[in-house]
Amino acid sequence: MSRPVWSSPRAQLVTASVVHTLGAIALLVFAGAACALDDTTGVVTQKAKVQLTVVTRGLEHPWGIAFLPDGRALVTERPGRLRIVDRDGKASEPLAGVPAVDAVGQGGLLDVALDPDFARNQRIYLSYAEPRGDGQNGTSVARAKLGANGLEDVTVIFRQQPAMASRHHFGSRLVFGRDGNLFVTLGDRNSGRDKVQSLDNHIGKIVRIDRDGKAPVDNPYRKQPGAMPELWSVGHRNVQGAALDPATGEL
Repeated sequence: MSRPVWSSPRAQLVTASVVHTLGAIALLVFAGAACALDDTTGVVTQKAKVQLTVVTRGLEHPWGIAFLPDGRALVTERPGRLRIVDRDGKASEPLAGVPAVDAVGQGGLLDVALDPDFARNQRIYLSYAEPRGDGQNGTSVARAKLGANGLEDVTVIFRQQPAMASRHHFGSRLVFGRDGNLFVTLGDRNSGRDKVQSLDNHIGKIVRIDRDGKAPVDNPYRKQPGAMPELWSVGHRNVQGAALDPATGEL
């Protein structure tokens, strides 16, 4: 699994082709400018030979990526910009309509994911550090339609509770399960570590919501008195990587 590398605020978008005896696996990584690469660089690891190819340059803290059906990619930049990178590596101007983010510390615009029915409804989902007033913030998830000129019908469907005055540990990855429900990873906000085992908050949790932000009826803590109905897993510090097991479909 690939993840962002934060060696510099200015970064390159790189494709990594991993070749081994089972075939080729396509990955995406973000390589910081401090680890400057030629357009194509080969790296030999203990178990595989990796070929890195620069796709585009000049992004500022790229954090999330989602491939569109036509091969282009939506890429988030943590300061609050969402761009489309085409197949030739050209990055668009920032798309209009992105929600306001609190780009402090580790916060800002985080992950992006396509709706499982994107081909029909053109919907995308964004996770981000949302300003909540009085110096507080929290991880939120917004749903929007990807229009010709930017985002349309932007709706916040989930807000991490409680909000806190913190610059750290927002999570946040978005992963759709095979049943169409959305997993959202949420950090402990660093100052909220004493809350991660409690069920009456979203601090240090993974939540599972439907595409309208509601808790599915089969969530494990839904019937437990005092528990937040969205909870799926508890006791986490700052989950920033998540994926489905391709064999079982488990998170």
